[in-house]
Amino acid sequence: MGKFLTVFDSASSALAAAFAMTVGISAAAVAGGILLGLVIGLALTYGGRVLALPFRAVVDIVRGTPVLVLILASYYMPAGLGVSPGPVTAGVAALTIFCAAHIAETLRGALLAIPAAQTDAARAIGLTFGKTLGYVLLPQALRQIAPNLVNTAVEIVKASSLLSAIGVGELLLTTQEIIGRSFLTMEFYALVGLLYLAVNLSISAGGWWLEHRFRLR
Repeated sequence: MGKFLTVFDSASSALAAAFAMTVGISAAAVAGGILLGLVIGLALTYGGRVLALPFRAVVDIVRGTPVLVLILASYYMPAGLGVSPGPVTAGVAALTIFCAAHIAETLRGALLAIPAAQTDAARAIGLTFGKTLGYVLLPQALRQIAPNLVNTAVEIVKASSLLSAIGVGELLLTTQEIIGRSFLTMEFYALVGLLYLAVNLSISAGGWWLEHRFRLR
């Protein structure tokens, strides 16, 4: 225990920076994924064949591809086009696309589950499609998918550990480097597991609070 505390004290700043990197990357990917997922979900539902078919292909490909493959592709494939994104940029892009694909499909299902009579009623009182979407359809759909948004955010935090494969200095890679120097394998893997657990429990608690605060049930 004494050796662990000594190593932890010397590595605490690196761990704190890596923890902040993990949280920042995850937050950026979730925020971008929600915005992009909303756009794609609407295109899948109301875009007609011209928009729906290409987006359907993209969503199915992303959902059927392992996250690690998406991360490696986002990092190495742009080099063929003469573009060299940094590992953080490539990692955030991959996680954002992964998040967006899952949110888009969930949103599409929620919108299709709303009875058509509500759209007809909105049209009958003179609401345009945009107002019907903003005032009637999306609020109901977002209430339905709120638990799935929390689950997706948790998955993104866990998937962020895979960014160590492209050299992003997130929590797992930094922990592995510390273990490589100190050989305190069990102690530091237990610590990093608790940190990931703390982040995900915080996300779950926030989702629970929002669910009850706004009665998203």
